[in-house]
Amino acid sequence: MESFVTSVALIGVVIVIASLLSGVIERSGFPLTPVFLLLGAAIGPWGFGIADVGFHSPALHVLAMLGLALLLFSDAVTLDTKQLRTRARMVWRLIGPGTLVPAFVTALTAWLLLDLSKPAAAILGAALASTDPVLLRSVLRSKALPDAARIALRLETGMNDVTLLPIVIISMLLMPGGHVDVSSSATSGTNIGRSLLGLFVLGPALGALVGYVGISLLALVRTRFGVRRDYESLYALGLAFTSFSIAEAVGGSGFVAAFVAGLLVAARDIELCDCFLEYGEATAEMLLLLTFVALGTTLIWQGLSSVDWRIMLFAVIAIVARPVALYPMLKGLNLHTRDRRLIAAFGPRGLSSLLLALLPVFAGIPNAEQIFTITSVVVLLSVVVHGGGTAIFLRSSGLLGSPGPAGVLAPLNRAAAVAQPVSAQVTTTAEPAQLKPGQSAEEPAPIRITIDEMRPLQAKGEPVVIVDARSNRTYDSDPLKAVGAVRINPEDPVRDATEKRLSQRATLVVYCA
Repeated sequence: MESFVTSVALIGVVIVIASLLSGVIERSGFPLTPVFLLLGAAIGPWGFGIADVGFHSPALHVLAMLGLALLLFSDAVTLDTKQLRTRARMVWRLIGPGTLVPAFVTALTAWLLLDLSKPAAAILGAALASTDPVLLRSVLRSKALPDAARIALRLETGMNDVTLLPIVIISMLLMPGGHVDVSSSATSGTNIGRSLLGLFVLGPALGALVGYVGISLLALVRTRFGVRRDYESLYALGLAFTSFSIAEAVGGSGFVAAFVAGLLVAARDIELCDCFLEYGEATAEMLLLLTFVALGTTLIWQGLSSVDWRIMLFAVIAIVARPVALYPMLKGLNLHTRDRRLIAAFGPRGLSSLLLALLPVFAGIPNAEQIFTITSVVVLLSVVVHGGGTAIFLRSSGLLGSPGPAGVLAPLNRAAAVAQPVSAQVTTTAEPAQLKPGQSAEEPAPIRITIDEMRPLQAKGEPVVIVDARSNRTYDSDPLKAVGAVRINPEDPVRDATEKRLSQRATLVVYCA
């Protein structure tokens, strides 16, 4: 009971500290990952000695397995299926040669330089070819990043993990002492066949089934009774965990199932995607960052004690392999030279690499810890290189500093909300303003206004600015746009409103969906 209370207390302290520092960290340009690693070190045996999470810790096992499943689910949900179709050539370059060539180069280097077996080297190469969406978060949200580069990096982080996962699992099957050993009897071949069936057939099929049934049920309930948006985000997390557990229970790959379920959500229910991005993504990212805390207590630092010139040379090659291989492969895609450089440069290794490297450890494969320790050295180097590069990029773009004048924030917070696009001939009933929990009567709730109520204001000549603050996914997929609306990025509304010089005296009519 004491250990349980301590664990809950640590989780609470970590979340509180991370939340309080989030604004400072965002303005600095450095990702949250180093902070969580240092928090782990502070509570670990080299710090206050409160916790020590080892390879055989049940908590680490649960965090890592659920973290990888959520990572794959989040990767799929954040994909824009429309962009997958319109940018098919780019997708194939990124997840084909752009991912597999660096994985092969890294694996070959590990086999030749570190004297690893071929399956172990393949696992290491696949793990280190994965780019991390958590470390890329600041870059992807930067307005200085060109759209072409942002789309390419989102597609890569969303697709390469599921491309590399089969390499890791198949290599585990080929390692002596793993789930199966191909050097034994014919029965091993049968077991391998079952494993491949679970990976390529059961996992995708069950993920698609859970995703389809889940979306259909949500649509039915949403139509008849309505569902709160914050609970829709929790519903998305439930689909991720359900697809993972069902597939694992029947011998399929829960990770592939979670990815396919997320892909189905992205393709069939845009509203659920938006809800997940608003609420559920933060929950998923917090779980991933807590995994960083657990790894930061001891495990991720263990590789530093065994660093020699061969490991350092390998780490440098593993970091350099992606940009060297990817840059020429982006030629012929109508990308600006600057965009090609940005896409090739921003390829951090982070939690996804560590989680893939932990799979053989959890499978009980002998000496699998060596794969993880080498991976951790490369990840730490990537945190320094890519984290510093992110800060330099954001500073050089002039995007760091104060969040904007407070005078712009107040009008936005007091803006009215319209339920339907203004260009649509729809009349809605105004909803009464309700106080939120803890809101005083002196602090007015957001005012809601209908289209019919707004039009007389425009007819009188009063300053009215229609603000389109829908999510990027909804905005891009909906051909219906409000007449005369000013587009505001919902991820950074204050800065965007400042740059567009929206009047602080006007009535801002904000609508979102």
